[in-house]
Amino acid sequence: MSVGGSGPSDPAAVLAERADEHARLLSQLQAPESCAQLAAAAATIVESLSGGGTIYFCGNGGSSADAQHLVAEFVGRYRADRRPLAAVALGSTQAVASALANDYGYAEAGIARELDALAREDDVLVALSTSGCSPNVIAALEMARAKEVRTVAMTGLGHQLGDLADCLIVVDSSVVALIQEIHAVLGHVICELVEEQMGFAA
Repeated sequence: MSVGGSGPSDPAAVLAERADEHARLLSQLQAPESCAQLAAAAATIVESLSGGGTIYFCGNGGSSADAQHLVAEFVGRYRADRRPLAAVALGSTQAVASALANDYGYAEAGIARELDALAREDDVLVALSTSGCSPNVIAALEMARAKEVRTVAMTGLGHQLGDLADCLIVVDSSVVALIQEIHAVLGHVICELVEEQMGFAA
């Protein structure tokens, strides 16, 4: 990549390209269908929290880190100085994750079994997956469906989550880094909507 004679590692050029990519993806997510899914996701979470429910987050790798980040926003605060909101990051306890992986196989049971142990009807599972094809995330969404736990999923192109998520938000990219970056923005948008709808002033 070269912009105005700059070299391939020029930070300004990299940032300019990234800004253009983000602008394109965020513009596409402003379409009515995507905004409706975002609104539905926030409303689902608000309904659960207002009824004493818990929001469970999950993902793999960077998406797992994003899940933990969003849990911190709920349990701590996002913009409003308000009471903590019940949220749990599945797979974040090393002893539990390694035991499940060893005894049952991580792909089949690593997140789903933990969800089965903790979640109750009318809780919410928020699944983050850049590919939307991860077997353990799919298994968790299937477990959620079996337990009548409502589901929100954020993913990218080529996903296999269409029939598993009540609210599905798709980033129009197959580039893992870009999808993760946009998922972080979407997660913050959901946090903002939840705080606003629950009456917490920023």
